[in-house]
Amino acid sequence: MKYIQSFLVLFVVVFNLACSTTAQIPEQHTGWDMCADIQKRIIPPTFADKDYLVTKFGAIGDGVTDCTQAFKDAVSECSKNGGGRVVVPEGTFLTGAIHLQSNVNLHIVKSAVVKFSTDKSKYLPVVFTRWEGVECMSYSALIYAYGVENIAITGEGVLDGQGSNANWWSWCGKDVYGWKDGMPSQKPARKKLLEMAEKNIPPEQRVLGDGSYLRPNFFQPYKCKNILVEGVTFKNSPMWFHNPVLCENFTIKNVAIEGLGPNNDGCDPESSKDVLIEGCSFNTGDDCIAIKSGRNTDGRRVNVPCENLIIRNCTMKDGHGGVVIGSEISGSVRNVFAENCSMDSPMLDRALRIKTNSVRGGVVENVYCRNISVGQVAEAAVLVDFNYEEGDKGDFPPTVKNVYVENMVCKTCPHVLWLKGYQRSPIQNIHLSNCVFTNATGENIIEHVTGLELKNVIINGKLVDSK
Repeated sequence: MKYIQSFLVLFVVVFNLACSTTAQIPEQHTGWDMCADIQKRIIPPTFADKDYLVTKFGAIGDGVTDCTQAFKDAVSECSKNGGGRVVVPEGTFLTGAIHLQSNVNLHIVKSAVVKFSTDKSKYLPVVFTRWEGVECMSYSALIYAYGVENIAITGEGVLDGQGSNANWWSWCGKDVYGWKDGMPSQKPARKKLLEMAEKNIPPEQRVLGDGSYLRPNFFQPYKCKNILVEGVTFKNSPMWFHNPVLCENFTIKNVAIEGLGPNNDGCDPESSKDVLIEGCSFNTGDDCIAIKSGRNTDGRRVNVPCENLIIRNCTMKDGHGGVVIGSEISGSVRNVFAENCSMDSPMLDRALRIKTNSVRGGVVENVYCRNISVGQVAEAAVLVDFNYEEGDKGDFPPTVKNVYVENMVCKTCPHVLWLKGYQRSPIQNIHLSNCVFTNATGENIIEHVTGLELKNVIINGKLVDSK
């Protein structure tokens, strides 16, 4: 009889587990099962075994000669003939914008440096882009691709955007980056762009190129599939470093990203799906990784979420946040998995950060973090803030729900939790388990949160369990 009873108990447990597995991922283990399924779909592109040296197309690696045309010709010839590698050999090569085409792997060998020109005309004519989450016509990214498949940037060399207070950065309009009264600033054009978007002016008519001072990103593939970035070092972007927009199957692996300029986000996947960020190091002037999906009315018009992202084995140093979602998330974000990452710097503000407001709107759901090692952060280990920038001044209250943090260890932080929702739209279902926080110098800040659960969480040597 006892064997029959045991069997019945086991049957009920298995049956209940099966019934509870839904697309909404109500249980933590189910979320990580989804991570494995996402991984199976992320397959880096492969390329024909044929090389096209840029030097064969007239490029000279003296750091002075303009090689823009040579890069253009090499990429075109490579793609036209079925693809392969466009190889940058040893030397320093100066160029303007590089536009990748299908089946092209831009390969920078060890001891090769590609420097991007400080001549702003080299990033014109304008291209279709997203700038801070809003579609428009503006400067080309330093490396750009639109509507192509199977592209890559690989190698052991260096890509230098030459961003500095003397080049690009002062356009942000802040004196700390070299701006002074009377100098060009992006602020008027930024305001104009946001106003055009709110008026639903078509993106093709939002032309903001020469004279608008909107800094371009470093690498922006737009509406592309099957993308790989591996092994190279990126330095000193004009603005964000990596910004795949409306892309599918994007892998960035073992890449070093170094730039302490304004808005120097490291990797910002936007309205993209099936993304892997693995083994990368970030030392940035803004968020290390920031997941986005468009801004305000324009984001809701496009209405494509960023979903199915895996972040693992990464190192974060300086930056506003390690793993960040927002603030341009009007198209929503879901299914984010971060594991085995290390974060440590007095100039790193937060480990996990979700920033939004009622002008942005959108839904953030199913965020899973585990095995995160944090040395120190300047503000909070886990932050969800509905009062970012405009705060509660819109008609689109955001939703944040189902956030799981497991096995996080943080040595120093002013706050473990900084959670500020709205009374009309509280933050939902924040779960921390098996975490240790030492030298937490301030109290948790918790406003308008439902479903907060702490299980086996130790703060300053004290066990804190709550439901």
